[in-house]
Amino acid sequence: MISRRQFTKTLGGAVTLTAIKPDALWSGEPTATATPAPVSPVAAELYRKVFVLDGNVLGAIGFPIQNHDPAGVTKRIVGSGVNVVKSTLGGPQGNFEEAVAAIANAELLMEKQPEAFFKVQRAADFDRAKNDGKLGVIYSFESPNMLEEKIDRIELFRSLGVRVMQLTYNHRTPLGCGCLDGDTDGLTNLGASAVGRMNEVGVALDLSHCNTKTTADGIAASKKPVLITHAGCRAVYMHPRNKEDRELKALADKGGVIGIYMLPFLTEPPKQPMLKDFLLHLDHAVKVCGEDHVGIGTDVPFLHVGEEELAELKRRTEERKAAGIAAPGEDRPAYIPDLNTERKLELVTDALLKRGYKSAAVEKILGGNFKRVLADIWSA
Repeated sequence: MISRRQFTKTLGGAVTLTAIKPDALWSGEPTATATPAPVSPVAAELYRKVFVLDGNVLGAIGFPIQNHDPAGVTKRIVGSGVNVVKSTLGGPQGNFEEAVAAIANAELLMEKQPEAFFKVQRAADFDRAKNDGKLGVIYSFESPNMLEEKIDRIELFRSLGVRVMQLTYNHRTPLGCGCLDGDTDGLTNLGASAVGRMNEVGVALDLSHCNTKTTADGIAASKKPVLITHAGCRAVYMHPRNKEDRELKALADKGGVIGIYMLPFLTEPPKQPMLKDFLLHLDHAVKVCGEDHVGIGTDVPFLHVGEEELAELKRRTEERKAAGIAAPGEDRPAYIPDLNTERKLELVTDALLKRGYKSAAVEKILGGNFKRVLADIWSA
C-alpha cells in the first residue's frame, strides 16, 4: 500500500501538462511542457454547472488528512470540479482486517476535514456534494477477499458505508473468474449468492475486473442494473481488461453504466495513450450502449503526475508484478499526458463538445448516468 506521505506527493505537483517520450516514460524525462490550452467558455460553463462523478480514482482518497497542507492538496481536490468519486478501500488483495482499517482511515478523513469531504451513502448525497462544494466519496471494494467467503459480510460492510463491490480483481476468486484467468469459467454458486445479497441490501455490483464469462453471468444474475466502473472497449483495443461489445450491450439493456478509464490498456505498447485514444473508447461505448449508459472512471492519479509521481507509479507497478496481479501492458504509467491535471474532466468536456456531443449527452457522461444508476441500485 502507498503511504500517506507518498500518496500526498502523488496528489501534489504543478498543473502543467507533460509530454513524455516512450523510452523515458518511467524516468520522468519530459520532452516538452506546456500550459493546458484553455477550454472554450461554453465548455467551462457547462463543466461548472453539471454534476461530475469519477467512477474510479487511483488509490484511496483518505490520505491527505494532515493539519498543515503545504501543497494545497485538499484545496485542489475540492477545486477540481469533480463532485463525487468512487474510492477503492482495502486494495486488490486486502483481507478483512485491512479493509476495516482502510474504512477507519477514510472515516478519519471525514472527521478531520468535514468542510471538504464526506461519505456518500444515499442518492440525496449527490446533490449535497454539488450544492455544498465538497467532495463526496463512495466507498468501494475491488476484491471480495475481505468477505472471506462469508456472504453476510456484504451487509456488514454496507453498514460501514461500502456501496460498490466487485466479484473479482484480476484473478479467480470463490465468487467468479478474473480477467487474467481466461474467458471460460464464470460466476460460481457462491458468486450468484453474493449478487443476490448485493441486490437485496442495495450494494452496486461492479464487474470491471471480471472475465468475459463472469461479466455476462453477473449481468444476467442481477435483478438490478450493474456497473463496469472502469474499463475500455475490446473492439478498439484487444486487452483482457477491456470489454466485448456483447457485454456492453447486455449491460446497457440491464440499465447499467460503463465508465471509460484512462489507463495504458487503451492502446498497444509502447504507445502511451493520449486524450484522442480515450475518446476513441468513449465514442465506441456510446455507439454500442447509447449515451445513457456511459460515464468516466479514470483510474489514474487525481492530480498532476510529475517526475516523483512517475517514480512512485513505477515502484507500485513492480510490486504488482511481483505479487502476480499486474495486467499485460503495465509497462507504462497510469496517466494520460495531455490530461495531466486535476481538471482533466473539464478538458474532456471541451473535447466532447468539439466532437459534436450535445450538452445534454456530455452532462450524462460526466456524471448524470452514474448518478441515475446508483440511485436506482441503492433504492430498496
